[in-house]
This record gives sequence, structure tokens and C-alpha cells, in this order.
Amino acid sequence: MVKMVTVIPARGNSKGILRKNIRQFLGKPLVAWTIEAARESAVFDRVIVSTEDEEIAQIGRAFGAEVPYLRPRELSEDTTPTAPVVRHTLEWLRNYDRWSPDFVMVLEPTSPGRRPFHLREAANVLQRSGADSVASVSEVPHHYAPSKVLKVQSDGTFRGFDETHPRDMIHRRQDLPKYYSLNGLIFSCKTEWVLMDPPTLWGEKVLAYLVDPKYTLDLDRPEDWAPAETRLQQILLEEGQ
Repeated sequence: MVKMVTVIPARGNSKGILRKNIRQFLGKPLVAWTIEAARESAVFDRVIVSTEDEEIAQIGRAFGAEVPYLRPRELSEDTTPTAPVVRHTLEWLRNYDRWSPDFVMVLEPTSPGRRPFHLREAANVLQRSGADSVASVSEVPHHYAPSKVLKVQSDGTFRGFDETHPRDMIHRRQDLPKYYSLNGLIFSCKTEWVLMDPPTLWGEKVLAYLVDPKYTLDLDRPEDWAPAETRLQQILLEEGQ
């Protein structure tokens, strides 16, 4: 049987929004939305919250996640990359539980718009495609496409980002190629890549899992909070919840 774990990295010392991961979002702690989506997806053998914060640990357990350890402080700094945090979890599972998954999916708590079906679909792609990594992406709005990006000069004139003259730029939306960006909902890979030195979530073959932009709720600034709650309420209403 293929084994898959999800790691939910949730620090206590968030900077942009104080104590963001346990702040109430539509009536429950923010981290709870990610835990519940992971559990409801039914694709993970284990749902693990990685945190250095005891309050987050207690909330994680209350909503059904495992929090088998508190993350070391040296892996909980603002500058700590995600891959070493995930590696720490995999090594803990191997050393203390004698358990090693085949795949790992990283779910950031700051993307509460992801739904259980996203996790099922992404897991299916990862397991069946032969890819080393799968990450969720969304289409970039046409007015943010590279072909529309401008450089304004000191004299007020402008050119395209690649010095294209305005008359030679693509102006009709219908004529623009489609572009995509990482949306932060899902990062996943074969565990062997995370256990390499240095650890990474990015194998050689990386596939995109396309997600409707309406599910990408970014929570980086305090002013993001209320609009994100409104958007998720609408999503839930559409789902009949």
C-alpha cells in the first residue's frame, strides 16, 4: 500500500499577522481549516502539525491532527525554509515510529480556501503520474501577464518589461498566452527528495495541478482577513455548507 503523510507547518511567531495560525477565521482557528480539509480528503495515512508552539499543538490535537513533538526553535525562525521542517518530521517518524511514507504533501495553514477534493486530485496526480513533485498553480489574470508588465522610465515614457515598444505589445486579452503562478495551496513530492542533502520539495519532474483562482485566499496582511472570510463563505454556500 502506498503511504502518504501531510505536514502542516504552523509557527507561533508569525510576523505579518500576529498569532495568525490560531486567529479565528469564520469561527474556528485558522489552522483548523487545513487540518479538517486534510482529514476529510481521506488520502493521508497521517496528518501532522509541525509547530514549536504549545497552544498551536493543543489546537492541532483538538481538531484531529497528530502533534507528536514540538519543533526545535532553530527550525522555527522567520528565515527557516520549508524543506528542512518537513525533513525533520520525516526523520522523526522514521526514528521514533519506525514509519516512512512514500509521499509527503505540505499544506500551509494560510491557504484556508483549499477543499478536500483538491487534496484528493493532487494526491492522485502525484501517485499515478510518475512525477517527483506536484504543486498547485492558478492562472494569472490577463492584466498581470508578463506581456502586460511595463517599465516606466524617468521621463514618463514606458516600455514592456523586455523593452518592447507599446505598439508591438499584445493588447487584446484574447491574443495573450496563458500564464500561471504557484498559489501556495499544495506542495507535494516523493519523500526521497526531502531526505536528500540538502532537502528539497522539488524533484526533477514537477507537474502543475491547476486550481481555480477563487480558492486562493492569501492571508499575509491584516487587511486580507475580512475579504478572505467573505470569499470562503461564498465557496461554502456554493457547496451547500
